[in-house]
Amino acid sequence: MDPPVVLYRYKASPFGSKISYVLTLKNIPHKTVCVPMALPRPEITDVLGLNYRRIPILTIGNDVWCDTSAIMSALEKRFPPAAGYGTIFPHRKGSDATDPGLQKAFAMFYADRPLFRLTSSTMPFDRFSKEFLKDRSAFNNRPIDPTKELEAQPTKHSLLSSHVALAEEQLADGREYYLDTVSPGLADISIYFNFSWITRNKGVSGILDAQKFPKFMAWFSRVKAYLAKKGSEGWGPSEKIDSQKAAQLILGSPYEPALDIVWDATEADRLKVKVGDTVAVTPDDTGSTHPTAGKLIGLDREEVVLEVRNARGVLRVHFPRLNFTITSKASSKL
Repeated sequence: MDPPVVLYRYKASPFGSKISYVLTLKNIPHKTVCVPMALPRPEITDVLGLNYRRIPILTIGNDVWCDTSAIMSALEKRFPPAAGYGTIFPHRKGSDATDPGLQKAFAMFYADRPLFRLTSSTMPFDRFSKEFLKDRSAFNNRPIDPTKELEAQPTKHSLLSSHVALAEEQLADGREYYLDTVSPGLADISIYFNFSWITRNKGVSGILDAQKFPKFMAWFSRVKAYLAKKGSEGWGPSEKIDSQKAAQLILGSPYEPALDIVWDATEADRLKVKVGDTVAVTPDDTGSTHPTAGKLIGLDREEVVLEVRNARGVLRVHFPRLNFTITSKASSKL
């Protein structure tokens, strides 16, 4: 029997949508807990006992994954194509190549960061409340001035248009999907989610122009239709539940044996840590004011795993190694 999968997100979350698209592509039934757009989020801090502030987070059984890169790797490993699930690493047409490393790097170091910074810059900053802007200023570790953000948008739109031109060039040979795969993969979803949430923003229609970028816009429509078709066929069904029910489900589940915790002694020696050390894990970019502290129980080149105790029980919390910093109890960065 498959373990329960629970996704924590808010409706307008672009990265929450990215994971929802992945759950659809892989056809994984799951529960969804809706949380507020801004802090506080008692569904996570109070009920689960986690200080982590970025969205989404996802649980599989009693294990928690933070950051979309870690979430996607866990979903692909626990729900593999060999067991009848879909995949985010489809093979290229006429080849068995799936390019998982390339797609992960493309997502982490291009689509999720420099590209996302541009797509998020198209937001209607003058419509946001002071409270929301204060929250996002803290999240981004810099003050957000709506007037300055709006003044900078023409430049940001120009840069974003240059990124779309790169995508147009990639698709110029008539391929259906970004890496010429048989179906949409992680590379496609990583680009698609960036643009799907900004289509109504001022100035974006002049960028997403089928006359200027016919291949890109045809690809965009193709991915949108593919996801809609899978959704209409019942792939990746979701049920909304409240945070109390979710906590009971998560804490009442066993740890996931198919996702064994690994300890790499070489990496531990390099970082000067031991099993059982108290450490904190912090994102390198946004949300860095909210480190997650716990007992170090797993470490390798892909992830770091903490045991986090709360009033109700114990969780295993997974973070990616890339783009995150491990800090010892003595507060020396590792």
